[in-house]
Amino acid sequence: MAFSSRALSLLAFTLSLLAVLSTVSGHNITQILSESPEYSSFNSYLSQTKLADEINSRTTITLLVLNNGAMSSLAGKHPLSVVKNALSLLVLLDYYDPVKLHKISQGTTLTTTLYQTTGNAPGNLGFVNVTDLKGGKVGFSSAAPGSKLASSYTKSVKQIPYNISVLEIDAPIIAPGILTAPAPSADGLNNITGLLEKAGCKTFANLLVTSGVLKTYVSTVEKGLTVFAPSDEAFKAEGVPDLTKLTQAEVVSLLEYHALAEYKPKGSLKINKDAISTLATNGAGKYDLTTSTSGDEVILHTGIGPSRLADTVVDETPVVIFTVDKVLLPTELFGKSPSPAPAPEPVSAPTPSPAKSPSPAEAPSPVAASPPAPPVDDSPEGAPSDSPTSSEDSKAKNAAFHVSASAYVAVLVTLAATSLLL
Repeated sequence: MAFSSRALSLLAFTLSLLAVLSTVSGHNITQILSESPEYSSFNSYLSQTKLADEINSRTTITLLVLNNGAMSSLAGKHPLSVVKNALSLLVLLDYYDPVKLHKISQGTTLTTTLYQTTGNAPGNLGFVNVTDLKGGKVGFSSAAPGSKLASSYTKSVKQIPYNISVLEIDAPIIAPGILTAPAPSADGLNNITGLLEKAGCKTFANLLVTSGVLKTYVSTVEKGLTVFAPSDEAFKAEGVPDLTKLTQAEVVSLLEYHALAEYKPKGSLKINKDAISTLATNGAGKYDLTTSTSGDEVILHTGIGPSRLADTVVDETPVVIFTVDKVLLPTELFGKSPSPAPAPEPVSAPTPSPAKSPSPAEAPSPVAASPPAPPVDDSPEGAPSDSPTSSEDSKAKNAAFHVSASAYVAVLVTLAATSLLL
């Protein structure tokens, strides 16, 4: 049976479309680099610093990788927090493949890196200079004035077009001061209360001190610590229980519920799929959290109500402290969120008793006797206070529509192609 050229073309287009849609699902930088043993040290540090999670959570990115020899100038010679900053400078928040590198407008450009988004980069030190040099070479340097193009592009490693590009360079890009930043320590974190107070979390800081839980936080620093600190306004919000009515043990559990005994920065939370254990987790109760995302936002769920990650107070491996907009209330202490009350059943208006039996023509229509249906409101004013904001809900709906629409288009095109071939 001969197929028309139009049918064959449409079928080819369908297969191409499905291939593109399959790449939209994301990438795994750990898996990509594991195929090349010469990047094993670089790959290991991406995992240790959780940069791998941040890279996997983004959709348009270029990673400049160092082979084991080039990585030796960083590995083992600096604290993990310093290595993370240095590697963050090698994560470009734009897509550069070998072709684009040699087509840079006016031969040079500044591009934003992941380091710029951390808040640790003063001025423009989170930017990288990319310059197309003569003879087909491409050089990289810090955007700081006077920086030399000490790093050069050597080869392409992997591209998933417009999603992720992995390029090898021969030396790390060093911004001024990036290798001299002090590493966080348990002693330094004894001033965690000062950091929290400056971030608008004075109530939470005071509770940590008076309860003694601050010492528990500090004792976990070496292995990793993540803190979710409610703002002062969060403690004043409607629905927050009176903490003075809690026992000392319950206050301790509540405060331990706001921390994890591991380093889990925002990128790791964004791709998290499982329940997360907290410092309060024990055999008697789970005291765990789950997460979801809305755009670039991370939302924590306790079983009672959601709380949004607001700001990052500090992120220095292995410690990260976030502010959150609501107090995290564990179900083990405060029970589950109440189920919404069922909507009342509509009550039919009573039918007046007529003085005399009307003729069939005069009898009222059953439809007319029923009251009109109440108007439908997609965003009721009576929505629970712990529901996501309307903007978050809108983003979630748009994201869901985007995914389903893509799949829907693929199915339609496939059906069209099949019908023409039959």
